[in-house]
Amino acid sequence: MIDKPRDYCGIFGMQNHPDAALLTYYGLHALQHRGQESAGIVTSHYDEDQGRWVMPAHRDFGLVLNVFDDQEVFDDELKGTAAIGHNRYSTTGASKNPANIQPFRVHYRSGNIGIGHNGNLANAKQLRERFREEGVLFQSTSDTELILHLISHSKKETQLEQVLDALEEVEGAYSLVMLTDEKLIAVRDPNGFRPLALGKVDGSYCVASETCAFDIIDAEYIRDIEPGEVLVMDQDATADSEPESYQLNAEYGTDTSQCIFEYVYFSRPDSKIFGENVDKVRRNLGKYLAKEHPIDEVVKNSPSDKKPIVISVPDSSNTAALGYVHENQKYGRECKFEIGLIRNHYVGRTFISPGQKSRDQKVRTKFNTVQGVIEGRSVIIVDDSIVRGTTSRYLVNMIRKDNPAEVHFLVSSPPIISPCYYGMDFPTPKELMANRFDRDIEAMAKEIGVDSLRYLSPDGLVNAVKEANVSPKGYCTACFTENYPVPVNFGIEKEDNEII
Repeated sequence: MIDKPRDYCGIFGMQNHPDAALLTYYGLHALQHRGQESAGIVTSHYDEDQGRWVMPAHRDFGLVLNVFDDQEVFDDELKGTAAIGHNRYSTTGASKNPANIQPFRVHYRSGNIGIGHNGNLANAKQLRERFREEGVLFQSTSDTELILHLISHSKKETQLEQVLDALEEVEGAYSLVMLTDEKLIAVRDPNGFRPLALGKVDGSYCVASETCAFDIIDAEYIRDIEPGEVLVMDQDATADSEPESYQLNAEYGTDTSQCIFEYVYFSRPDSKIFGENVDKVRRNLGKYLAKEHPIDEVVKNSPSDKKPIVISVPDSSNTAALGYVHENQKYGRECKFEIGLIRNHYVGRTFISPGQKSRDQKVRTKFNTVQGVIEGRSVIIVDDSIVRGTTSRYLVNMIRKDNPAEVHFLVSSPPIISPCYYGMDFPTPKELMANRFDRDIEAMAKEIGVDSLRYLSPDGLVNAVKEANVSPKGYCTACFTENYPVPVNFGIEKEDNEII
């Protein structure tokens, strides 16, 4: 409904805890923003009656609260002291195919194995074609299943060796949680595209896409899983035990390519991503936006008796807007942060208003303006990104109806000019507003109905992030620069492998 790149997936894992499934449920609840199409949990325990290890699973379409709305699921189904969980927004594999709901679990010659994946495999097409020629039968259309086939086809002896062998054959973006009969395994690809953090609660290790999942269960953040690291935790390990760490080979150089869009939009501001708080980085994006576009160069016709106001598009641009205002005020440039847009948090992803006649109605179900704040003022809207421009245009139309003196639009990231192939669901290049108008900023401003439109520069984005997060690790900026760090099969659609 809202014109933003779609969140990809959230993953969580819990080792050696009596409430493994329940803590995983809470972790997934905190990660709900990363995927709302489906949710699932897989656990592992030794069944005395059957005399073998089993992996019960509970998965379905919908939000975490809906999928796990029955306490008996935790009491009777999801037994065991280890668990992995997954929230899904599909990037490959159709969203309506129940076979694509993760975590996946299989039984093969070396035992049981479950897997949850955040990201996209860049060589999925070649791997799938190879397995098809070998006569492999596929249960899903997700690229995650390819990892399981690589594991089952490995000639290595132990299950861990098979996992390590398989991971050397995959390319692209992948943060993984894997569950075997005896181990919890956390993996981050050598480029480090997707985030993955290690925590500890009650002496037991846990892993999650974002640290906000640790906060909800009162877990301690230990560190990030390093790019290319395979971290192995025994299910029966004691509180003093250290996980075993293995390192994957980096096929495309040693430079890390952490997704910079995690800081711009995706992650929650209360999370720590790539070793730094998202809130701190976003405030720095606002600071650099003010350096490049100070408010006295933006505003032209502000009433003399009223300060210009800066409003965010809630919630993802709130902290960038605060950073922009603070930096301007620091140098004596008059402006004021105001709440000019109110977001309705209770609108579901599939909400359709009765008798809907226009797309404008969709935006009004999500946002409303505060007329008394906007009327007669110079209004600067700060947003984190513009994709197609449709929602931006409708928001500006709403604000114009409240009679502001002028309206300007500032974006705390550069123009998006190319899709992401590493785990985000972007429109095609021709649908992106920056491409439709040949990156003509004045034409784009006219399209969304503002007096001026300004973006943070690519260098400004990277410098702002690196100033806030002092680290030698690099970032992927492909959606802003077309510089893809890992070759991909361009043009792959997420429903390419569907047969119906």
